[in-house]
Amino acid sequence: MTITSFHPPRRTLMGPGPSDVNPRITEALSRPTIGHLDPEFIRMMDELKTLIQYAFKTQNRLTLPISAPGSAGMEACFANLVEEGDKVIVCINGVFGGRMKENVERFGGVPVVVESEWGRAVDPVKVEEALTEHPDAAILAFVHAETSTGALSDAETLCRLAKGHDCLTIVDTVTSLGGCELNIDQWGIDAVYSGSQKCLSCVPGLSPVSFSDAAIAKINGRKSKVKSWFLDMSLIMGYWGGEGKRAYHHTAPVNQLYALHEALCILQEEGLENAWERHALHHRALTAGLAAIGLEMLVPEKERLVQLNAVVIPEGVDDAAVRSQLLNAYNLEIGAGLGAFAGKVWRIGLMGYAASKSNVLSCLSALEAALLKQGYSFKAGESIKAASAIYA
Repeated sequence: MTITSFHPPRRTLMGPGPSDVNPRITEALSRPTIGHLDPEFIRMMDELKTLIQYAFKTQNRLTLPISAPGSAGMEACFANLVEEGDKVIVCINGVFGGRMKENVERFGGVPVVVESEWGRAVDPVKVEEALTEHPDAAILAFVHAETSTGALSDAETLCRLAKGHDCLTIVDTVTSLGGCELNIDQWGIDAVYSGSQKCLSCVPGLSPVSFSDAAIAKINGRKSKVKSWFLDMSLIMGYWGGEGKRAYHHTAPVNQLYALHEALCILQEEGLENAWERHALHHRALTAGLAAIGLEMLVPEKERLVQLNAVVIPEGVDDAAVRSQLLNAYNLEIGAGLGAFAGKVWRIGLMGYAASKSNVLSCLSALEAALLKQGYSFKAGESIKAASAIYA
């Protein structure tokens, strides 16, 4: 069998990620590959660190992109900060909080789980109770924007509670970076990781991370080596940090880093706060349209992510059939529910380049057609009318 070049279909990506990639970013990928120790590449690396600091709103000197997706960013935070016997309070209100717990266990830590209802924000009262009951806890870990449910937790309050109990914080911002308010320095976050493929609209495969001075002190004071060689920040910083000559650590994904640099340039041009507001505007239009045809949101309004919308599937509607029709008839991808919400919710992403008026209106129109085919009863055209009223 002769295998020929792969040419994927052109989709509109409105699921939980990856999101649509800005054409400027695909152009950046095609630029000439140079060596990962080339002086010009090192100059670009320094700019990239500054751009990530801008996006995270931090001055942390240990800020860089891990050469792997957000899951590796998560592992980098836990691998470097958790030692054998460390007690870590882990907040679970969805799938990705559960992955935090798994990381604590794999690196020899002792997880203390704080459960919150799926589809709701992490409960600060429960967190404070856990911090009080476990004064020897070293770290509080939680997901800021829970991608599996569309719930947004109050990171500022949770970090303040942790500081009051001498705990470091590890925060998952994979879906929040670039899409809603995030302020590392003001909120006092100690270790944070994100992904390139969500609200930054870059290609998948990179994970921006940042560590505070307190987190660096914890790393420097370890009694044992970091159990991952590739993710050991003390080694990676020889390549990404400091002045003058860089020490070879690994062959960086050169063209992917061009793409992330371009994505962050686009974010800087738009303005961080403007990007947050753009995501919020399209969320308001989408939810107004969904409400107009009787569809409900899973998460209460005040705890709801604007860039990842969990929509309750109406009784009698076939989840897979609707998603299949959207994909095959309209080249439109939305996400299925995860875990406890499999078959019960759709996850509609409005992230980065995909957060646009044309995408919102196209999604609502296609969803109406799919629901009518399922026999779901509503007045056709009402979702477009309601969304258009928000834009007007």
